[in-house]
Amino acid sequence: MSVALNLLIISLACYAVGTAVSLLLTGAEAVATRVAAVAGVLGGAAGVAGSAPILLSGSTIRFVLDGPFSFAQFAVRIDPLAALMVFVISLVGCASSLYSLSYVREYAGRGAWAIGFFMNVFIASMVMLVTVDNAFYFIVFFEMMSLASYFLVIFDQDKESVSAGFLYFLIAHAGSVLIMAAFLILYAHSGSLDFESFRQLKLSPVLASLVFLLAFFGFGAKAGIVPLHGWLPRAHPAAPSHASAMMSGVMVKIGVFGIVKVGVDLLGASQAWWGILVLAFGAVSAVLGVLYALAESDLKRLLAYCTVENVGIILMGVGVGMIGVATGNMALAVIGLLAGFYHLLNHAVFKGLLFLGVGAVLYRTHTRDMAKLGGLAKRMPWTAGTFLIGSIAICALPPFNGFVSEWFTYQGLFSLGHGGDFAARIAGPVGMVMLALTGALATVCFVKAWGVTFSGLPRSEHADEATEVPRPMVAALVMLAACAVLLGVGASVVAPAMAGVASALTHAPLTAVASGTVVFPANSGQAVLSMPLLTLILIGTLCVPLLLVAALKGARLARRHAGDAWACGYVQEEVMTVSPSGLAQPIQHLFSPLYRLRDVLSPARASRRAIDWMVDATTRMEPVWDNTVVLRCAHAVQWTGRQIQWLQHGDFRVYCLYVVATLAVLLLVAI
Repeated sequence: MSVALNLLIISLACYAVGTAVSLLLTGAEAVATRVAAVAGVLGGAAGVAGSAPILLSGSTIRFVLDGPFSFAQFAVRIDPLAALMVFVISLVGCASSLYSLSYVREYAGRGAWAIGFFMNVFIASMVMLVTVDNAFYFIVFFEMMSLASYFLVIFDQDKESVSAGFLYFLIAHAGSVLIMAAFLILYAHSGSLDFESFRQLKLSPVLASLVFLLAFFGFGAKAGIVPLHGWLPRAHPAAPSHASAMMSGVMVKIGVFGIVKVGVDLLGASQAWWGILVLAFGAVSAVLGVLYALAESDLKRLLAYCTVENVGIILMGVGVGMIGVATGNMALAVIGLLAGFYHLLNHAVFKGLLFLGVGAVLYRTHTRDMAKLGGLAKRMPWTAGTFLIGSIAICALPPFNGFVSEWFTYQGLFSLGHGGDFAARIAGPVGMVMLALTGALATVCFVKAWGVTFSGLPRSEHADEATEVPRPMVAALVMLAACAVLLGVGASVVAPAMAGVASALTHAPLTAVASGTVVFPANSGQAVLSMPLLTLILIGTLCVPLLLVAALKGARLARRHAGDAWACGYVQEEVMTVSPSGLAQPIQHLFSPLYRLRDVLSPARASRRAIDWMVDATTRMEPVWDNTVVLRCAHAVQWTGRQIQWLQHGDFRVYCLYVVATLAVLLLVAI
């Protein structure tokens, strides 16, 4: 394991070099951005190589160093959960850094070196955050991560990005306050800031529940759960696309990691209602997130809302696992957490892929508005193909990775509905219905996203003139698309690793979830799934019609006529193409109350009103001191001056009299 630890140290060193070079070579912007990107690629590769052995073996590395502060030791713990997070951060970070080799050319002459600087700080702070085992340093790296991502959000310095960054800053730091309050309660009862001391605590149910609620809503703000999601569809689209991929694909998982860390690792998930609460918020976030995504015509905002949806799906699995831990059903605990962790990894891959795909579209067309796109599949085939893979994966369709993790989530909810108390038996079926509705709406959403963007006729000059993006960007897209395929087809290898993470976290015995090429939810009698077999069946189903056409077409091909499609006697025009708003209109009408609820639930409007009130109150309070103290003193001085002006007669003889009188008074005082 020393090799794994050395690789993780090398990974952090690469990020440090990228950060330093970006800062030192501000005058040589092209060199700075290239070095920062290469450092990110190397750091990501080293992070993947270092975390994979720990993730697969289930072992734990922990060491403690004397830090600069006597009250906080620098404790590092790399357990399977931390290794999973490092693997996710490093994988998407590697692809995003490779992508940035070409993408940051769009920002040339606008301080592009700063993107490399903040990206490396951003990735390194996340790696350190998930591996430190001390509350003080956890908060330090949490704040470092939030600040680095904030500067990436406001990089464009236009009105929208600054406003989005301000909202993100407020909600992120409100969440930080709740997290710090939770840690302070634990510190008050343990006398130490080390997480190891927190694990040994035996808190009362009321106090433990208070700590959990503070942590849940604090980390939930970072994860973007409803109703704390208002910053996410504004902040993520404002950042550069490869930074958006890291924020939406990885950073929000830090929120999920924090909920699991406090709820399961530190507090032991002692109350079943904690899991039901997490499951409920997850289900609501999943449905509302995809509904709001469906109404968007801005590709980045659509993907940002889909992040809310997928964080909800992850939390559904985590909620099932927490219920299993609280009730002593360790098989349920492992399956629920397995589903959550598997989807955490899968979402990072396909959401990173989709954001990079949108960045490629933006790079060539300079717009994110689907109404101004269309026809890009012929002009950008690699981007279109990889975006299609990401779209199928996020819709949880086989044979890609999203299907497997959602299948495990269904199995966890099914198991939950067949055992436990009344609340658990209700939560299971309701969760399955919500997950099914989410999947159906996600399919409609990405039929719109891919179809309107890549098929049909171009709707703008930029779309008509688009060409494929440079090779580094294509390589990053292909890399993540290949991961989406491998994580799906190779489920029999990935699922046991995720089960190992869940078992190590809950101290449960290893649970068998795979045999050969088949995966199953702890009990092979409940359900089994063979992804290689399913993949072959799907490939065969697609190939048979093509083979029949090739064998039977004969001479019919000669009678076919080339030309434009028939459009009821009219010439095919751009306006005949389905628009994004038209495609989503029936869903918006059907769920109109939920769309109105978005404005009610979003904290953006309330926070803006609060800020306006504070500014107004400050403006009104600012002159109070001047009016009540400073000006009154000035008026008193002026009045006094006017009163004693009669002493100044202008007669020299009177002034001599003043001198004599003063000397007489001083003489009397001396006597």
